[in-house]
Amino acid sequence: MMQTINFTRGVPANESFPIDDLAEAAGTILKSKGPAVLQYGPALGFLPLREWLAGWQGVGVDRVLIGNGSLQLIEFLCLQMLKPGDVVFTEAPTYDRTIGLLRRHQATVVGIPIDADGPNIEALERALAARVPKFFYVIPDFQNPSGSTCSLAKRRRLVELAARHEFLLVEDAPYRLLRYRGKEEPTLLELAPERTLHMSSFTKLIAPGVRTGFMIGQPALIAQLAKVAEDTYISPGYVAQGITYEWCRRGLLPPQIERLKALYAPRLDACLAALERHMPNVQATRPDGGFFISITLPEGTTTTAVRAKAATQGLNLTEGLAFFPEGGGERFLRLPFCALSPSEIDEGIRRLADSVR
Repeated sequence: MMQTINFTRGVPANESFPIDDLAEAAGTILKSKGPAVLQYGPALGFLPLREWLAGWQGVGVDRVLIGNGSLQLIEFLCLQMLKPGDVVFTEAPTYDRTIGLLRRHQATVVGIPIDADGPNIEALERALAARVPKFFYVIPDFQNPSGSTCSLAKRRRLVELAARHEFLLVEDAPYRLLRYRGKEEPTLLELAPERTLHMSSFTKLIAPGVRTGFMIGQPALIAQLAKVAEDTYISPGYVAQGITYEWCRRGLLPPQIERLKALYAPRLDACLAALERHMPNVQATRPDGGFFISITLPEGTTTTAVRAKAATQGLNLTEGLAFFPEGGGERFLRLPFCALSPSEIDEGIRRLADSVR
């Protein structure tokens, strides 16, 4: 029976989870701070973890909010900042769940095309000449879904334009630490702390099940978002935050990142090599990290048609249209590689090539 290969969701590999270390951290935190993590607490999040994050990021603790995953924190931002019809810019393509969330809040979502080195600045300037957004949601490092990384020059231009037109940059950076080669660029938060709401999570670094995301922003905005959080769920999941804190306190994050790099870098290389072997003429991104490669299918084909044919060969793909807020993406295909072995990746790309022919 043919094995089904899933080039669909961008999920971590099961073998990446630090299960034994998390079990020890859970036992320690429940014994040492049991009442603190089992009782209701401030909506800002578990204070020891907020303090740890503040030290790690070099900011004041009053600038840190922790919630049940970064997507819920975006929800809080929408509840605080948006009313129906308000304009929000995103990259095009961008994370499909963010598009869906913005639409549920009846925002007018404007997509800014991205190049291999980040948002197209000329397109952004044209969009700004027509209307200024409440915020611009960007994923500068190893973008989901394209895999692209924003250059330093473009980061500086984003900061300049945000200051000139007075809009907020919402920087989503869950993949930033998963750089397998190349030089790290500064975050937008580092370049413009007064104009940036930085967000990330432990989903890709520890495990999705810890449901621990965080935001770093100006204290006034963080306080407003904390009030929205309190009105939504009183307090977040303190047990998960306590376990995450104890795990981080033990110094386990740096070696975990190195393990993830050692696990995922060969899978990225396998995906790039398989594309060269089986689809040498396809246009593909060549990221230096993260979870995703994206390709543009040849003219005359569509992702919808290729998906249908691939499914008959035991290959599941994601529709590209959902990543584009204003249409487009008919030939766009995202390839998440981290949860597949190198041999599965090669076979999946071979089946993809057969489906395109």
